[in-house]
Amino acid sequence: MTVTCTIEGAVAEVRMDRADKLNALGEAMVADFHAALDQVGAARAVLLTAAGRAFSAGRDLSDAEPLTEDAEAILRDMFNPLLLRIALLDVPTIAAVQGACLGVGFGIAFACDVVIAADDARIGSPFARIGAVLDSGAHRYLVERIGPHRALELIYTGRLLTGAEAAAIGLVNRSVPAADLDAEARALATSIAAGPTAAFAESKRIVRALAAGPAALADVLAAEGAAQGRIARSADYAEGITAFQAKRAPTFTGR
Repeated sequence: MTVTCTIEGAVAEVRMDRADKLNALGEAMVADFHAALDQVGAARAVLLTAAGRAFSAGRDLSDAEPLTEDAEAILRDMFNPLLLRIALLDVPTIAAVQGACLGVGFGIAFACDVVIAADDARIGSPFARIGAVLDSGAHRYLVERIGPHRALELIYTGRLLTGAEAAAIGLVNRSVPAADLDAEARALATSIAAGPTAAFAESKRIVRALAAGPAALADVLAAEGAAQGRIARSADYAEGITAFQAKRAPTFTGR
């Protein structure tokens, strides 16, 4: 399998494992990715990692047929469903990015809620060099996080950002020394998974709705109230309030 899923405690680690090809994705690897996501089950956080020196070099272009292939269908039928599936997971998702993070690899990382990068990672989509249009949701991620002016500069130049540069402008959450990436990402995933993940799921839905377009403050307040009403009937809410009243640390179960 080129993508595996390992459950440790409440964290599911989905790991791309095609290091000899820089985790470049083709049809078979996308199928393996879906199979790995099928195993996430009741995990309370998902950590997305990759073996080797690159997170992902993007699409495997070794069998590309530029004059005859249906590029729209390849995105629509193969890559886009995977990207949407990752983005729509109800549990918190964290990507740990090292080395090249390009093209569809960029889309996979940024479909996650939190991106931690190695300081020396190489992040972007140098599609200008191959005469292609940016895809995999990258237009949205770039515009939302760094603004249209920086987005277009990166698109026009094909320049890649280091993890440290990406963190400095807010494209990723933070960067860390490459040697610390796995430990930092796993520690964060473990910490999040120990939290009130049912409440986190409600917040994730609200944030998704806000990211989809502007919302009036009254609508946000109403959405938050409805979410609070649902979560107030949960075991985690009862545990959190009880622990606060008893001046002890809470133990959450995600229910």
